[in-house]
Amino acid sequence: MSRVPLRPAVREAVEILAAAGVHSPRADAEYLAAHVLGVDRGRLALMPMLTPDQLEEYRKLVASRAERVPLQHLTGTAAMGEIDLAVGPGVFVPRPETELLFAWALGQLEALGHEHQPIVVDLCTGSGALALAIAHARPDAQVHAVELDTEALAWARRNALQLADEGDTPIDLIAGDVTDPAILEQLNGRVDVVVCNPPYIPEDAELDPEVIDHDPHRALFGGPDGLSVIRPMTATIARLLREDGTVAVEHDDTNGSGVVALFAAHGGFTDIVEHPDLAGKPRFVVARRTAD
Repeated sequence: MSRVPLRPAVREAVEILAAAGVHSPRADAEYLAAHVLGVDRGRLALMPMLTPDQLEEYRKLVASRAERVPLQHLTGTAAMGEIDLAVGPGVFVPRPETELLFAWALGQLEALGHEHQPIVVDLCTGSGALALAIAHARPDAQVHAVELDTEALAWARRNALQLADEGDTPIDLIAGDVTDPAILEQLNGRVDVVVCNPPYIPEDAELDPEVIDHDPHRALFGGPDGLSVIRPMTATIARLLREDGTVAVEHDDTNGSGVVALFAAHGGFTDIVEHPDLAGKPRFVVARRTAD
């Protein structure tokens, strides 16, 4: 079977994606090529040729990406830490900036030492990204994850089963509302670390087509000010954390001071600090639980 060179196909794809307004046309063109060839992006240089069938598949994927279908929906996966998660329609696609929150959580767990089994809770787990990445990195941890949306839960269960089959410590996945005063009540005052990437976008925000047309709106919007989930969830976090336990909550880049104010107003937290993302924008707030 005759083969065609990869490089001109990628160059053509970059031009198509750039013209369509895709933010990272070269990276996306290369990720799609790697997906078609079944290799990591870094190994594309070792795969200089495509079969005609592969070229046809590649061009179809590029055309879909030019229509602003998310890259992760086309490849079927999204990364968090050292794991790959299955994602697609019906579940929020984890973003690279959440890796910073994940790294913070691992740092908190490391600071605890290894004298006892750490307890971690992931509120609004979505695909299970944070919970499963933490369970993978810290197999000694007891990880609980809460999600309300049934479609997202299905994706989280799929990912949890896959990673457990591969040898990771299973997580405890709960269907429930993170603002419910009874959610995870058996863990009251026992949790070492809480992480949360909740719906936090203000309702009037302008979003890219990949987000507004494909991410579930329930996972995106947090009311008029972006705080309609975070505000009542603060009480859940305070209830779950042990004294000196820590929390990190991701938020809209317009809302760092608002989340700080919520933890400060509760009165049960100290060391309340805003953390920026890689672009320098406010991205998540951390706090430490104090004695009531």
